[in-house]
Amino acid sequence: MNTMETMRLDKWLWCARFYKTRSLATEEIGKGRVTVNGQLAKPARDLRCGDTVALRQGPVARTVLVRGLSGARGPAPVAQQLYQETPDSIAAREKASEMRRLAPEPAATLQEGRPTKRDRREIDKVHKGSDWGSRWSASIDE
Repeated sequence: MNTMETMRLDKWLWCARFYKTRSLATEEIGKGRVTVNGQLAKPARDLRCGDTVALRQGPVARTVLVRGLSGARGPAPVAQQLYQETPDSIAAREKASEMRRLAPEPAATLQEGRPTKRDRREIDKVHKGSDWGSRWSASIDE
């Protein structure tokens, strides 16, 4: 870790491995999914040690305290030393994970889907036996 005083927010998010690319970090900041000390931020905002960053990674919301600044993206164990996740954030993330795990499978709620080949043949048998299939038009026969 370098002894820097400030660093761009988008670069720090990339170095701390919250986002895979710096442009993705910039995009997420632009969408308003990242705040610094409770305020919406821009990608070029200067970040200092001690700042609180709230961010969203897909469905996961995190709040972290900036512990260090690094000029280069390093391995994950080094990146994890750049921040400390707040206890509230850890608890909320674990609760959300548990809720997703216990949520019912959406496909299990479907009662009927597309008819199978057998179902389709049964439907065709019923329709061929009706009077409408033998007529050429909807006019009244004499």
